[in-house]
Amino acid sequence: MYTDEKKKDKNYGSIFVYCVLCFVLIVEVARFAKPYYGNLHYLMETEALVVEEGFVDVMNSGKLPCPFKTSRSASARSHEKLSGLIRREDRARPPSSYCVKFQNFATMAKLVKDNGDKYESRPFSVGGYNWTLLIYPNENKPVGSGGFVSMYVRIDNSSLIANPHDVYAEITFLTYKSTIDRYHFLQETDAQRFHLFKQQYGQLNFLEIGYYRDPGHGFIFDGGQSVFGVDILVANPFEKWEVFSYEENIRDPLFNWKLTKFSTCNLDSYTSGSFSSGGRDWVLKVYPNGVGHATGNSLSLFLLSASNEKGYVKAKLRVIDQIRSNHLEKQVEGWPNATENGWGFEKFISFADLNDSTKGFLADDAIKFEVEILSFSKTDTL
Repeated sequence: MYTDEKKKDKNYGSIFVYCVLCFVLIVEVARFAKPYYGNLHYLMETEALVVEEGFVDVMNSGKLPCPFKTSRSASARSHEKLSGLIRREDRARPPSSYCVKFQNFATMAKLVKDNGDKYESRPFSVGGYNWTLLIYPNENKPVGSGGFVSMYVRIDNSSLIANPHDVYAEITFLTYKSTIDRYHFLQETDAQRFHLFKQQYGQLNFLEIGYYRDPGHGFIFDGGQSVFGVDILVANPFEKWEVFSYEENIRDPLFNWKLTKFSTCNLDSYTSGSFSSGGRDWVLKVYPNGVGHATGNSLSLFLLSASNEKGYVKAKLRVIDQIRSNHLEKQVEGWPNATENGWGFEKFISFADLNDSTKGFLADDAIKFEVEILSFSKTDTL
């Protein structure tokens, strides 16, 4: 009995010692980590202060912060929503499609509050379509714009109803900056798709409204005037296109041609009649005395496209052995060569082999040629 109670006391004592050790360990870890936590907190506060002061310096300088290259904190503060496909720069060239000038930006901003907080331009024509330019000069109009001026373009859907199809257009929004006599612009580098169910496109965060309240920034001038514009480049869809294919199951692949009275052939070249193979017209062309490097020592033989096609061709050219059928065969495979814009060989057969009567290539003063077309590429224009 006494022994059991003693064992229990020892167990309680071990548990107590273990708890004390754990508590001491936790205290020491917290004490060791405290300086690092303090430094981290200090660094975060310092970074935020630097970003804020830098932003205030830019605002006080009267210079447009363009292009916007801020930290994540500054971007969140200014509600910038620019992707990698958007350019924000300045240029000297004025808008190419349409321009709107306000005699007084502040007055316009007040008047449009009864018009859905937007100014809508008169219709203008670009690329065969009618468009309107929409400018939202007030805060959080449209919802989500925050403290930014928003700009949009809208295509007239009447033309889309008459001829329903997609319209692709590159859009650039601009505003004039008098202090540098240039146009500040925001450009979507990818063409926008307009159709019956998407007739409008724009930039929710074009430029901060504050820039239009202080003449020092240059966006309002001469008593409050301001200028906005847009470039619309309509990309017309292609009307013609081509389909490239490779034909391997050739109909009527063989063609034979006999050139008689070979000893009296005094022209530089001779061409066979046109023949059809695989749905395309071809001709054979022979140079009895050779061409290029073969001149005077070999006969030259080529396969040509009768319609001057320049695709990839695989074919076998032969000079027929008229005695034992031991034909001379050479295969062409590739794109047209430079000599004839066709497929063949300058040195197809040497004069020595051609004139050797035992080889049977020349019999009764006649020579026979054969071509077997194995495959060729095909390009159809639609």
